[in-house]
Amino acid sequence: MSIFTQLYYQYRKIIKAIKLFLIISGPGIIVMIADNDAGGITTYAATGAKYGYNLIWVIVILIPVCYYVQEMTVRLGAVTKRGHAEAIFEGFGAFWGWFSLLDLLIVNWMTMVTEFIGMTSALKIFGVSPYLTVIVMCVVMVGMVLSGSYWTWEKITLVFCGLNLIYIPCAFLINPSVKDIISNGLVPNFPGGFNNDLFFFLMANVGTTIAPWMLFFQQSAVVDKAMKEKDIPWGKIDTFMGSMFTGVVAVFIIIVTGTVLKGVAVDDAAQASIMLMRTNKHVGALMAIGLFDAGFLGAVCISLASSWAFGEVFGWAHSLNYKIKEAPWFYAFFFLLVASAGVVVLIPKAPLVLITLFVQVVAVTLLPAALVFLILLLNNKKTMGEYTNSLTQNIVTVGIVAVIIVISSIYGISTLFPDILK
Repeated sequence: MSIFTQLYYQYRKIIKAIKLFLIISGPGIIVMIADNDAGGITTYAATGAKYGYNLIWVIVILIPVCYYVQEMTVRLGAVTKRGHAEAIFEGFGAFWGWFSLLDLLIVNWMTMVTEFIGMTSALKIFGVSPYLTVIVMCVVMVGMVLSGSYWTWEKITLVFCGLNLIYIPCAFLINPSVKDIISNGLVPNFPGGFNNDLFFFLMANVGTTIAPWMLFFQQSAVVDKAMKEKDIPWGKIDTFMGSMFTGVVAVFIIIVTGTVLKGVAVDDAAQASIMLMRTNKHVGALMAIGLFDAGFLGAVCISLASSWAFGEVFGWAHSLNYKIKEAPWFYAFFFLLVASAGVVVLIPKAPLVLITLFVQVVAVTLLPAALVFLILLLNNKKTMGEYTNSLTQNIVTVGIVAVIIVISSIYGISTLFPDILK
């Protein structure tokens, strides 16, 4: 066999692998990029404005944490062919199943409100009425899920995922100091000491980077996409790429606000966009567009995660591959979530900024329970077989849960005794 023939076959092999990845990829990239939702953008923007580059190291650490957590849902979904809610009910019974499901509903609905806050705030900068934003985006989101198949929904959503990367060129437009980013951002440090303010921001960053809804969404997406055990390696690559994207975007947002707005009090990402427009109108406009896109992605994914979960538990037909007449309750529940969250944003004088930051902290306090269930399910040898967690995976994931429990407990104590961290 000549060298040209070998090169040709190698080329064919690479092209085939790329095509296969493009077919399998989707759930991991979508869930990770959608995790940079409106609440997350606000958290990162506020973090950069308050602490500059100093907390970039937290995001860097969270990148592999995200991967380890979400990778487990790929294996669990591909092997069991069940969504996360259904797996909890079958593995731990009705009590813990309902506990997880109601937790999910409460946190997801509150998070949905923050997504609409992001969308309305972003478009308001360009003169669009919040009423028009809510109505149009509700119609668009419902239209997407009624598109006829999971594959169609996924491809449309991936287009919006690409738009989420708009924050990366923003950083290059403001020419930050690479030396300062490396020296101040990548070395773990606690600017101003370990106090209540810093701890709240740490909690908010953890809460927005790893959220309970992500577990439910990705596992259900894996099932709806009909991924098999042989697809797990590709699902892992998909999840790894997604975790890298979400971390990189978060870092670039911190760099933008940390460069231009350091020392300025920022309550939300829309306010940060307006402030940035005074320095560079293009950067400010791109930030606003990114905020709208983040809110949209978060809203459509979180509402779908809830609808999948309730469909699994109540036995409704719950696939995007069904028409509305075949799965009426699934689609009705989706519409109810979207519409009710949108209405809250239109209530006069609603404490929208407080809701946005509060949701991130609530999410991290409820996360340990969700992770414990996930780890236990992945250690069920009878169900998972050769895809059971390895010793290394258990050490890493148990360590993640332990750290989150510790910081959640410290947060609860600091709330009751505000002076303890001063």
